[in-house]
This record gives sequence, structure tokens and C-alpha cells, in this order.
Amino acid sequence: MRTLGLLGGMSAESTTTYYQALNQQVRARLGGLHSAQLVLWSVDFAPIAQMQAAGDWDGAGAALGEAAARLEGAGAAAILLCTNTMHKVAAAIEARVQVPLIHIGDATAFAVRARGCSRPLLLATRFTMEQDFYKDRLRGHGVEALVPGQADRDRLHAIIYDELCQGVVDAGSKRQALTMIAKATGADSVIFGCTEVGLLLSQDDIELPVVDSTLAHVEAGVEFMLG
Repeated sequence: MRTLGLLGGMSAESTTTYYQALNQQVRARLGGLHSAQLVLWSVDFAPIAQMQAAGDWDGAGAALGEAAARLEGAGAAAILLCTNTMHKVAAAIEARVQVPLIHIGDATAFAVRARGCSRPLLLATRFTMEQDFYKDRLRGHGVEALVPGQADRDRLHAIIYDELCQGVVDAGSKRQALTMIAKATGADSVIFGCTEVGLLLSQDDIELPVVDSTLAHVEAGVEFMLG
């Protein structure tokens, strides 16, 4: 088994999901007492979130690049950046390491196409929904993402940062998110394009096929470890 590096903490809530899902999938594949061989660097999210809000993506990229280099130094043979939004600085991270960064956008696009879909509704942070870095990555695989309207984007962003990233799962916010999905026209699927959205919603809540980017990313990581 190859060692996988997790660059997490963005947020700690979703990084917990990564750790649990990686171990569950390795145990399911190998059986017995097997578990995932991992190294984890978990950042303090508050300074990173401040850089996001200020548009200091160069600073954020430098900080995460340094963390990735530490993971490589600790023996990681590849890296999972445990967040969708911070893949905006994927190139800065890749420039600091020799090992591959397994891109969450690629893993998510593969999962969408595997379900026979190509026009998903993207539920994510405002950065991921409104900027091109993530949608262009999906588009490169033939996946054209749709996004909610402005008011819904703003509300979803607040749900993520003010609630989910802080461990708060609110029933009213869940109803609001489901209403956003119900209002979408032309979508053939839904992407949980923020690693915390799966804490609020599940496939059981939604008629359209769902791709949880966290779980798709985990599957890609397991394939690397065991492939």
C-alpha cells in the first residue's frame, strides 16, 4: 500500500469525513484489520479563510504549498487536498512537490460521467460556484456545471462557513438547500462541490443522481494507494 498525504483542516469537519471514508474503503477492499496508510497535515483554517475573503490567493497557495512539502517529506507518495475551494491554488501546491496532487475536480467529473450525466447543479462555496477554476476543470471532462442564482449562492456560502464548517447542521438550512435544488432547471444531477455539503444533504434527500465530491475524491485516493 502506498502512503497518501492528506492536506486538511479546511474544514476540520470535512477532513474527519475523509479520514473515516478512506479507512472504511480500504477495509472494505482488503478486509480484516487493514486500514489506510496516511499522513495528515491539518492547517488552522481561520487564516486561510481570511486570505480567501481578502482575495490573497497567492498567500494561501504559498501556505498550502509549504504544508504539501511537509507531507511529501513525511513520506506521502501523493496528496489529497481535502477541500474543493482551495484547488484554486492547485498549481502553487504542485510547484512545491514532486509527488502528484490528486485533483478533486477530476475525480468528481469522472463520477458524474460514470452516472451518465453531464449537466450537474454545483452546490459549493461562492468562490467555487462563481469563479472558473473548478467549472473549467469539470468542463475539460465534458461536464458543464450549472449554479444556483445569486441569492441562493450567497445563502449557501453562509451555510457552509457559518454553520457546516463549525459543526452545525441545521434543519432549516437543509430545507433551503433542497429548495435551491428543486428550483434548478436543466440539471441532470447534483454535485456536492464543497466537502461539507455532504454533512447536510444525502442522495436519500434528492431525486437526481448525486455526486459527493468528497467521496469521489476518497475513491480516487484509495485507487492510488491500492492500485
